[in-house]
Amino acid sequence: MKEKQFTFYNGTTIPYIGFGTWQIPNEEAYDAVTMAIKNGYTHIDTALAYGNEENVGKAIKDSGLSRDAIFLTSKLPAQIKGYNETLEAFDTTLTNLGMNYIDLYLIHAPWPWDEIGKDYTKENIQTWKAMEKLYNDKKIRAIGVSNFSITDIKALIDACDIVPMANQIPFYIGRDQKELVAFCNENDILIEAYSPLATGDILDSPEIIAMAKKYDVTPAQLSIRYCIEKDTVPLPKSTHESRIIENSQLDFTISPADVEILDAIKDVREN
Repeated sequence: MKEKQFTFYNGTTIPYIGFGTWQIPNEEAYDAVTMAIKNGYTHIDTALAYGNEENVGKAIKDSGLSRDAIFLTSKLPAQIKGYNETLEAFDTTLTNLGMNYIDLYLIHAPWPWDEIGKDYTKENIQTWKAMEKLYNDKKIRAIGVSNFSITDIKALIDACDIVPMANQIPFYIGRDQKELVAFCNENDILIEAYSPLATGDILDSPEIIAMAKKYDVTPAQLSIRYCIEKDTVPLPKSTHESRIIENSQLDFTISPADVEILDAIKDVREN
């Protein structure tokens, strides 16, 4: 597991699977991240909006691993836009984590969560310019976005100096976002797959259950491995050690023919 990684276009490497901490409260985050690191995860994903950066950072520091052995991601809250506002929020994140740099920093969304779809292009450009400054100041090893559409990303590329290195989006069997993924691939933007299990909704799929039996793995393992076969970085999360371990045991490959079968499955959330 430790030997497997993807590489951003700037040469920075990222482990091929991450441990997500969305919806894990701060009081539970220390134990969850500690269990993840103990069981081989070296890529931890958090966000200021999750409210758990403090204990995520503490767990990393208490792990006994050197800082450069862990790949750490955090995110600028969706409602925070603007140049100075971004710099201030980043300082808050660094303080929370107790770190002097972050491996990957993302704009959490192109719009505040209570204004989904509203045009914040001008604000995102100023936000991205602040991200570029932090990157050039070597406070961040890679910068990217989350939940950005093709139009949102094009606006940054047209107005700024640095192309985003990652786009973290919902990606799972039945929701492969082909057009967006193709655009990101064309621009060397790595896709990170959050909710690779569709928050559990796909695990009861008869097709997925049947194929998991064929490979002698669990539906969760098959679903996470599918994301890797599609050259995306999955970010499964759990607070149960048995599932944390299970989600990382992915030393198998899905045949191209079976990947095509999985590609044909419809999004369970649209039924």
